[in-house]
Parts: sequence; structure tokens; C-alpha cells
Amino acid sequence: MRGILGRLITDDPAIRTGLRWKLSAAIALVGALVAIALSLVVHNAARVSMLDNSRDLAIERIQVAQRMYESGRTQTFGVKVDDPTIPRDLLQKVMKGRRATYVSEGAHGVPDIWAAVPLKDGRVLSLHTRFTDRSADVMKDLDQALIIGSIAVVLGGSALGVLIGGQLSRRLRKAAAAANRVAKGETDVRVREAIGGVVRDETDDLARAVDAMADALRLRLEAERRVTADIAHELRTPVTGLITAAELLPPGRPTELVLDRAQALRTLVEDVLEVARLDGASERAELQDIMLGEFITRRVAAKDADVEVRVIHESEVTTDPRRLERVLFNLLANAARHGKPPIEVSVEGRVIRVRDHGPGFPEELLAQGPSRFRTGSSDRSGQGHGLGLTIAAGQARVLGARLTFRNVRPAGAPEDVPAEGAVAVLWLPEHAPTNTGSFPRLPLSGG
Repeated sequence: MRGILGRLITDDPAIRTGLRWKLSAAIALVGALVAIALSLVVHNAARVSMLDNSRDLAIERIQVAQRMYESGRTQTFGVKVDDPTIPRDLLQKVMKGRRATYVSEGAHGVPDIWAAVPLKDGRVLSLHTRFTDRSADVMKDLDQALIIGSIAVVLGGSALGVLIGGQLSRRLRKAAAAANRVAKGETDVRVREAIGGVVRDETDDLARAVDAMADALRLRLEAERRVTADIAHELRTPVTGLITAAELLPPGRPTELVLDRAQALRTLVEDVLEVARLDGASERAELQDIMLGEFITRRVAAKDADVEVRVIHESEVTTDPRRLERVLFNLLANAARHGKPPIEVSVEGRVIRVRDHGPGFPEELLAQGPSRFRTGSSDRSGQGHGLGLTIAAGQARVLGARLTFRNVRPAGAPEDVPAEGAVAVLWLPEHAPTNTGSFPRLPLSGG
């Protein structure tokens, strides 16, 4: 379950960006577009309204001037009779016998307002004014207000996006952290409880879905583990009987072959039972204080006197000797079975390295870690069921240690160059786990 959830959570080839900044940018962009559109509409509407007022004022003035001209009084408002500069379009409308106005673009973009009316004697009375300075100032003030308002909308939208996106991002980060804890084997963690909050949204749906998926995977894997453990447990009695019966056979090569295969079967059954117990996450370390270098030297000498042990730096550690020995022997057995001599063991502080000079670990193991019943590529598969490294990794977890694997290649050599050996490194923790699996901060006498 840990491997499955870990790959689901950590595999992320996409470019990582913040949700709050995406949301903020989206709101700011929409706000800017809306503000620009409204500003243009308001600007044009205000301009058209002011031009209409200027036209109406020009019409009123030309009507007053017409009455004064026809009554023989002096002209006012600067009206002219048969003005040669009158626009052609306006003149054509007036020649049809009707009063008209006309707007043209003057200097510096300021509109010119024209008004004209036909007289009884066939002449044309016209008035030419410009867009008033007061109206131009009003338009400038309006444009300035629209610009300031647009900037305020964009900034306010960005701040709102950061606020909303930050809240959503925090909930998602809490959910991701809780899911990672579930992937590491903390079965009591619930993503929905981790994100908290009163408001219910899609994040809650996601959290409940992750919780449901984790529960389903846990139940399925627990059922598979229980079935595996039951089968292995039931096989112990007949396998023991088989070995006993084989020992009663007359001496000879056939008897040796039967005993060898029966012993291999019993070893497989015991390994499967151990893997099932480790998968149950109920194993606890029985701690003792040991001198690590001395312990490793004695155990390796008892296992295989041909293996060289180097103690670079001695250290006192608090760990479970039985489980540490199990990890060490499995690493040595893997090196002897799949690698080539010489096999070397070094102890440096809390770090134990086991190296062989064979073809190296398969790429699948380096990428995904040990897997049961997978022994690697053909050049390193040999005999075995792939349970040795799986058990070593499981026992290392119980010890609170970290077990890593790598291949040895010449310095600067590309990946396609064959390996010159394989190295398994066991990193013991600075603070030993308690019987509950936690790691207290305790002072140790050793390095």
C-alpha cells in the first residue's frame, strides 16, 4: 500500500505552480478586461451625451440668430452668413430646406460643432463653435477616474484571488501532507480531518475520496496479507513432516536432493510468514545498546569468514540486535548469491555498507526498491525468490533505519557502462524507535 500510494502521490512530471497565483492572475485578467470594457462604454456614452448637449445648444443659438437676422437686428454668437468654410455635408442638408448640425474633428482632437439654417432669401446662416473647455476638462477627469477605477479593480481582484487561492492552497497542502502520511503507513490518519474547516467544497470531496481509496487499499492488502500468512502457516506442519520423513530415507543422492528441496521449501514458507508479519506494521523493536563495529565484526565472522569487515569509526547504538543481524545476513546472502567476490562490509559510525563486485542491482530495484518474488535481471537473478531484500527493507523500517541501493561505476562513466559492483547501505537512526514506533529525542553515549 505504501508503494502504491507513494507512487500515486510523488509521480509528478508536470511543472509545479502555485494555485493562489493562478487564481489571482485569472481574476486580475478578468477584472482588467471588464474594467477596460466598462471604461470604454462609459467614456463613449459620456462623450456622446456632451456632444448632444453641445448640438442642442448650437441649435438654440442658431434659432435666436435667425430671428434676429430676419428682424434686422445685430447678429450675436458669432454667426455668419454664407460662411465659405461651412462643411459640405452640412451645406447639402441645409440646401434641402431644413435646419441641421454637424460635428467634425478639430485641432488636437477637440470636436468642432456646426449649426446652420436656411434663410428666406436663400442664404445660409451658420454657427461654428468648439467643444467647450469645461466639457473637455470633464472628459479628462472622467478618463482619469476610469483609469484609477480600473487599476483598483485589478488590484482588488488580485488581492481577492490571493486570499481565496491561498485558503484553497492551504487546504490542498494539508490534504497532500495527510495523504503522504497515509502513504508512509500511518493508518490512523484521515485526510478529511487533516484539512479541517467549516465550509464544505470540492476539497472535502477529494479528501473523502482519498480516504475511501486508502481504506479500500488497506482492506484489500490486509486481506491478501492474511491469506498469505494463513497459507504459509498451514504449510509449516506438512513441510516439517516432509523434512522428517525425508530424513528417514536411506542415505544417498536422491535423499540429499529431497532434503535440499524440502529445506528450501521450509525457508520459503518462513520468509513468506515474516513478510506477512512485516506488512502488518505490528512489529516492534526490542532495543539494546551495542557497539556497532564489534557486533558486525563478530556476526560476519560467524556467518562467513571470507568476508572482509572494516570498522572505520566505532559507535554505540541502541537497536534490536536480532533484527539488525537479519538485515545484515540477508544483504550478505544477496551479495553472495547474485554478486561476485570479494564481498566487503564497512562500518562508519551508524552507517553499514555491504559491497560485492558483481554486475550490480537491476534498474527496476534501484528505481522502485525491493519487491517480493522479483529477483531482477537475468545477469543477477540466479536462485531465490526476491524475498531477502524485501525482508531486509521491512526489518530496517522496524528499526527506524533507511536501506538504500546503488551500483558502483567508474567516476564520470555513463549509465550504459556496466557496473563494477553493488552497494547496499543501511543508515541506522540517531534516536532509536520506542515500542510504539515513535522516535524520542534521547541523548546517546555513542557517535
